[in-house]
This record gives sequence, C-alpha cells and structure tokens, in this order.
Amino acid sequence: MSFLDVLPLAFVMVAGPQILSAIFLATSENWRQNSAAYVLGAAISISLVVTLVYFAGDIALGQGTTNNTLYGIILVLLLVAMVNVFRTRGETEPPKWMAKLTSANPRFSFRLGFLLMGFFPSDLLTSAAVGSYLAAQEAPWTDALPFIGLTLLILAIPSLILLAFGDRAEASLPKARDWMETNSWIINEVVLLFFIAITINNLTG
Repeated sequence: MSFLDVLPLAFVMVAGPQILSAIFLATSENWRQNSAAYVLGAAISISLVVTLVYFAGDIALGQGTTNNTLYGIILVLLLVAMVNVFRTRGETEPPKWMAKLTSANPRFSFRLGFLLMGFFPSDLLTSAAVGSYLAAQEAPWTDALPFIGLTLLILAIPSLILLAFGDRAEASLPKARDWMETNSWIINEVVLLFFIAITINNLTG
C-alpha cells in the first residue's frame, strides 16, 4: 500500500531542530499551550505542502506527464534532501531562535511549527516527495494522512511523556535532545536511502 512506503519519511520530517523545538517547548513555562500550538502549526503547513504537490502531480498526470517523470522529480527531491542533511550534519550549534523557546508563547509556537515543518528545506523537500509519490502511484490523497499523523504524533511525544510521567520525565528530555543533536542526520540519511530504493524500483519496474 502506498501509505506504507511514505510512512518512514515521517522520521525525516522530525529528526533535527523540529523535534528539538518540541522538546524545548515541552519544558517551557506554558508547555501545554505551546506544544499544542506548535503541533497545530505543523499540521497545517505539512498538510498544505503535501496537498498542493499531490494535486499538482495529479493534474500533471492528467495532462500527459508520465509516472516515470514524476518518479524522476521525486529522486531529485530526495537527493537534494540527502545533500542538505549531510551538509548540515556538523552544525551542532543550535539556531539563535531556539534561545526564545524557553520563554515562548502559543502564538510564537504556532508560527514556529508552521514555518519549520512547512518551509525548512529538508521538510519542504520531504513533503513534496510524499505528495508527488502518492500522485505518481495514483493513490488517493487520504494515503497522506498516516504520514501526516505519524509526523505529528512524534512531535507531540515530548509533551505526551511529560503528561504521563510529570517531573520524572524532565530529566530524560534533555538527554534525548542531546542524542538527537548528534545522531539525527544518520536517521535521516538511512530513511531517505530506503525511500530512494523504493522510488528507483518503481521507476525501473
């Protein structure tokens, strides 16, 4: 099923400043409102990008564009995403805007979720790859929902852990943040390689 192919790309969407921001917001003063606003902003932007690219691909197919052309576009998107992930792998210094997260408000958190998940280079490329892949597969738009849902669930995990375990979770979140800062690029590359293999298989099959 097409949605199973794109599901692993949810990890590419969140591995990096995306999940780090979710962790920071989960430890901010108004963490419930901030985390909810962040996930809501992310939901809107991811859905928007995937939907626009999906229907653009669907229209292109209707006008005579071949499936192989779309698969070729997907490969380019994925390769550019891989280069971007590899190029930025050594950037351990957090972006300056992260300093604002401990004193964030819901409005800032919503805007951050919208911009980060919709227009951060790797996320924009990944969402576009998902939309175009589903269009090339002639799958229904609803096949994008599991991908969107899993992405949002992962973003919500820090606040869900805090809800479930309270103060005991506060010690583990910084450790998880440090691990993600060091290793997230490896997860991204592995998942992108996996999806590239699927795309090449469809292209040559």
